[in-house]
Amino acid sequence: MSDFSVIKKLFFEETSGFLRGILSNPSKNAKYKKIRISPVNAKEGLCFHVEQFTEKQAFHLNMTKEEIAGFIESAIPENYKQAVFETESETVSVLANKKGKISVIRKPAAHKSCSDGSCAPKSEKSETNSQNRKKQYILSEGVPVPFLVELGVMTKDGAVVAQKYDKFRQINRFLEYIDDVLDSALVQPDGSPKSEISIIDFGCGKSYLTFAVYYYLTVLKKLRARIVGLDLKTEVIEHCNALAEKLGYDTLKFQTGDIAQFEENSGFDLMITLHACDTATDYALARAVKWNIPVILSVPCCQHELNKNIEKQTAAPEFAALLKYGIIRERFASLATDAMRAELLESSGYSVQLLEFIDMAHTPKNILIRAVKKRGGSKGTETKAFSDLKKALGTAPVLEQLL
Repeated sequence: MSDFSVIKKLFFEETSGFLRGILSNPSKNAKYKKIRISPVNAKEGLCFHVEQFTEKQAFHLNMTKEEIAGFIESAIPENYKQAVFETESETVSVLANKKGKISVIRKPAAHKSCSDGSCAPKSEKSETNSQNRKKQYILSEGVPVPFLVELGVMTKDGAVVAQKYDKFRQINRFLEYIDDVLDSALVQPDGSPKSEISIIDFGCGKSYLTFAVYYYLTVLKKLRARIVGLDLKTEVIEHCNALAEKLGYDTLKFQTGDIAQFEENSGFDLMITLHACDTATDYALARAVKWNIPVILSVPCCQHELNKNIEKQTAAPEFAALLKYGIIRERFASLATDAMRAELLESSGYSVQLLEFIDMAHTPKNILIRAVKKRGGSKGTETKAFSDLKKALGTAPVLEQLL
């Protein structure tokens, strides 16, 4: 690539000014539709976080400066015909024509023009734009949030407790997903907007996320929201109801009950289920489909069913190596379970994505199923992908029977 030395110098030798990059306009050879690059601090020093997007999924990995340089040089123009890189001072667009010839266009950054000589030298750049800048969360550090203080995630002055920082990140990540689907949940069947949102949280547990969603919707978004949390543990439910009352969250209620037995349907707009164990996730998903809930956010947990039911005698011989080793079999069964659940939701009229909830380093239970009801979508025949996988494995999740 003739102009790659310019890009390398700008972004990978002088990394303090690099903000983000996007590779797009994929060729037929490209595996991913889009690639997003951003700088992050890791234990080994500054590296680059790479998000690679397909139609339904996003794959994440970190690269060193050397790795990212080689990665981009091989990707443009072989797999991507367009890229945009942003630094604190300029935006650089890279375009490749049909013959693979590269052109580079450099412009001053839209947020800052240096023509007047006012750009600060690197030593004076603000911390928020340096490689040590903090991520801007929906719930900000330093701003006391009553429920986080009560749950021991924050101190009274808004500082995040060190041992609870992973939980703080998890809460914020989940709120980002809520924000993404909020418009879909606030639409009437006729397309008109709703003035109130109703949510059911199956298997709410200690309800960190339930309280977070309520706070986000009612305090930050100024919406009317009614949320019901359901869990089997009576003492947990009593504690959550007491805390909701103490905080004045009048339309946040918690009930003791089993997902499989829960029949109340009050026109919910969004169903949440976080780490509902084993087939409890299937029962929650089945309830959501039965009630035509517009939006589903589910993070499954402990998928033992397929692992227990897959038999070497009935599964396709091609899976022999995957079924031979216990740890591989367990993980394979877990992934197959979520893939089949997604296909069943697709055949029930939903548009489905499988996304990374939080980084695998924090929990292996990090796949989030996001399903949004298609306009006019209704239950149809099972997808070929589901049928083929079921035939190959000789089994399927209980969700198939429930639907």
